Amino acid sequence: MALTTPYYLIHENRLLNNLEKIKHIRDISGAKSVLALKCFSTWCVFDLMKQYMDGTTSSSLYEARLGHEKFGKEVHAYSVAFSKNDISQIKTFANKIIFNSTSQLNAYYKEVNGINLGLRVNPGISYSHFTLADPARKHSRLGVTDKKELLKALPLIKGLMFHFNCENDDFTNFSNALDTIGRNYGAILKKLDWISLGGGLYFTKDGYPLEAFCKKLKNFSTQYGLQIYLEPGESAITQSAELVTTVLDIVRNQADIAIVDASTEAHMLDLLIYQTPAKIEKSGKGKCKYTIAGRSCLAGDIFGTYNFNTRLKPGSIIKISDAAGYSMVKKNWFNGLPMPSIAVKRLNGKTDLVRYFEYKDFINNLS
Repeated sequence: MALTTPYYLIHENRLLNNLEKIKHIRDISGAKSVLALKCFSTWCVFDLMKQYMDGTTSSSLYEARLGHEKFGKEVHAYSVAFSKNDISQIKTFANKIIFNSTSQLNAYYKEVNGINLGLRVNPGISYSHFTLADPARKHSRLGVTDKKELLKALPLIKGLMFHFNCENDDFTNFSNALDTIGRNYGAILKKLDWISLGGGLYFTKDGYPLEAFCKKLKNFSTQYGLQIYLEPGESAITQSAELVTTVLDIVRNQADIAIVDASTEAHMLDLLIYQTPAKIEKSGKGKCKYTIAGRSCLAGDIFGTYNFNTRLKPGSIIKISDAAGYSMVKKNWFNGLPMPSIAVKRLNGKTDLVRYFEYKDFINNLS
């Protein structure tokens, strides 16, 4: 079947660039990496990713099961709140279960006794550009804040998770935060086997001081006798995929507006949630200025305003970069718009159409 827009296109060679950095970190520092499925769950490229990563981490039963069935290796199961049904299933395949609170740990400990258990801790520090995504925001429900509760729970657990970053590409900030965690929790850490530093660390960004990062992780691991885990999501897949769209119409309302056959609301929801512009390839500093808009009925369905070197017209192709993380997992059927297909450009140069969506998928999504 021929590719028709809209479609997500994953480039394995770009993905490999990130994966090789992840492997380098493990080789030099000893820190293991588990893929954050909340960011990226497109399992058609897991055969490549699992050659470089140590497993997956999840935020729900379904993600944990997907990691177990499609990725293999280590399965870290976390949830803000597990149900009894979640626990009864997850305990059959998870290598680690990480609880968000001591109350959940105590409620389910007997049922999961024998499994490697951990707790999420809210260290009171974080790095986020958005209050919406700040895990240490006021009245945050994410993680244990009371150190006395944590000390009581120590006999039941083997590790702690500190997920306190969001798109943090500042090594100095990370280094200082890790020092703070060491000062505040060092005595506790020395009694445990592992620590997860969560995700949100943009260590695959061009120019990131990777060797200094490895040294910091190695020293921390040695100082406290811990296996360190990282939970890369965006760092694993950044710049590896694009949403390919076609211009359907050009309208004029004091500005030129190009309407494409995709939607922020349905196909790149994070752009709408955080009000950030899309990254569009081949837009430059030309004199042809267009607002790129989606075709849903939402008035604010806007990808952004860009300058192009040539004029757009119906049929022009617009490629929206960085469309893998928190986009493909959030795609939805708003307005009944056609769901983008999923294609992969393999390392050998061949492009595979791995999923095509039809009306039957739309109607079967509801009842």
